[in-house]
Amino acid sequence: MSAWAIRAELLAVRADPAIAGTEAIVHHADGMLLIEDGIVAAFGDHATLAERHLDVPVEDRRGLLLVPGFVDCHVHYPQTERIAAHGAQLLDWLERHIFPAEQAFADRPHADAVAAFFLDEMLRNGTTSALVFATVHAQSVDALFDAALARDMRIISGKTLMDRQAPEALCDTPESGRAESEALIARWRGRGRLGYAVTPRFALTSTPAQLASAGDLLAAHPDALLHTHLSENLGEIAAVGEAFPEAADYLDVYARHGLVGPRSVFAHGIHLDDGAMGRLATAGAAIAFCPTSNLFLGSGLFDLARADAHGVCVGMGTDVGAGTSFSILHTLGEAYKVCQMRGSSLDPFRALWLATGAGAAALSIADRVGGLAVGQEADFILLDSAATPLLARRTAARPLAERLFALQILGDDRAVAETWLAGRPAHRRG
Repeated sequence: MSAWAIRAELLAVRADPAIAGTEAIVHHADGMLLIEDGIVAAFGDHATLAERHLDVPVEDRRGLLLVPGFVDCHVHYPQTERIAAHGAQLLDWLERHIFPAEQAFADRPHADAVAAFFLDEMLRNGTTSALVFATVHAQSVDALFDAALARDMRIISGKTLMDRQAPEALCDTPESGRAESEALIARWRGRGRLGYAVTPRFALTSTPAQLASAGDLLAAHPDALLHTHLSENLGEIAAVGEAFPEAADYLDVYARHGLVGPRSVFAHGIHLDDGAMGRLATAGAAIAFCPTSNLFLGSGLFDLARADAHGVCVGMGTDVGAGTSFSILHTLGEAYKVCQMRGSSLDPFRALWLATGAGAAALSIADRVGGLAVGQEADFILLDSAATPLLARRTAARPLAERLFALQILGDDRAVAETWLAGRPAHRRG
């Protein structure tokens, strides 16, 4: 058995501090993380653990803050090259910028090149697990999974399902979408740390027949997730109401087709009333909070307090390319501002929980990642609170909460000194 350790300041948030209080926060100012064959074997005080493991080699990272790797609950890898595309709200933005870009993924070498860049960018920003949109092309999933397998990243993705209201080159059928999805699941199930998500883009781009097929597919594969969009933009919501007049609301469109349950992850959920939030909570479904995207497209301000009041699981999503940064740190800073506009304040420890353990729970992988608990995979990052002159000046000799908050407001990829996957280095700054 291969064992080694790393010495640093350790921090993990293993439950929602809004519910569990400070007991959820595990902190060791001078800590030691012991890793055996890529799995966490111990997480605790250095002086105590070092005495028990005298023969274990130790990497010294004192001065850096070691936290669990970030979990991105909603991001589009084919939109990488359309990040910062000017103008328009959601539906026009899709037509003008995104659908043309996604047609290029019919070419496998193009998909390979974008997938490699995308995953390296995520690692550079400290993201170690993610739920990722591909395109309608099966080879776009193959390209992403091949690249993730080479890096040993925990990536969940699936072929996008669209059979209407999209360019012909991006449309499938209920039958072809089901067949290609089944083939992808058979090809990739059990390989590395990969997972599959049944992925209708959103209600507008799928006929009732395709949504029903997606529900059947989800039911047939209990290890798969459901990944789609919900109540993002007022224009989109009105169009969904016209397209599905028999449904009580946007969420009901999905519920009628068996797509709302404990394995469902809905991006955005900005304009949900109490009734819809309550149904999400009852079903055990999750929402991906995507503040940079919601602001960039002018979609609205997600109501985290309302989701909390109903007990809905919420994780963080960068939502690149409408999202404006791969950095979860930056995304947490924008989440703080959105909460401020909603009249609430996001505590920095709770923000870290949303970006790690809560995200893992949303993606049904909390037994494997998110808290650096004994037995979990050793996916972690090392944050440098002196990465920039401003951060260094703001955080010097400050309490942990202040340093963590400054990293979330002022930090970006420069603050991620190292990223590790299953106890192996995946990125080192510089």
